[in-house]
Amino acid sequence: MVAGGSAIRGSRVGAGPMGEQDHGFHAERRAITYWDALGNATVRYFAANVADEDIPEVIDCPKSGLPAGQDKDNPPAVAKPEPYKTHLAYVKERRTEEEAAELLEQALQQLRERRGTAATAARRR
Repeated sequence: MVAGGSAIRGSRVGAGPMGEQDHGFHAERRAITYWDALGNATVRYFAANVADEDIPEVIDCPKSGLPAGQDKDNPPAVAKPEPYKTHLAYVKERRTEEEAAELLEQALQQLRERRGTAATAARRR
């Protein structure tokens, strides 16, 4: 039995002869280091032709999840998280008490009409 194999096993397609040092063109880039409040450093690489205003001032640190900035001595502070709001809290922001009472009465009236108890409810008032 003859052992089958591939001539390119273990090498990259287009890699060229073994030992070749230049595997293509490497674009110029610059490293920007960010620090979080715990002192963790994270390096991000950007193309050399990217304008300074296009480089983010703050990123999320992958190690801690905290915001990280470019100033090692003055890292950004953690933003105060907003408390969780329920659906009811959002509704209360959009409606006044009078609107809520009116909507509730309309919904109850529709429910009474569907159940056939609208006349009885009106007599109780």
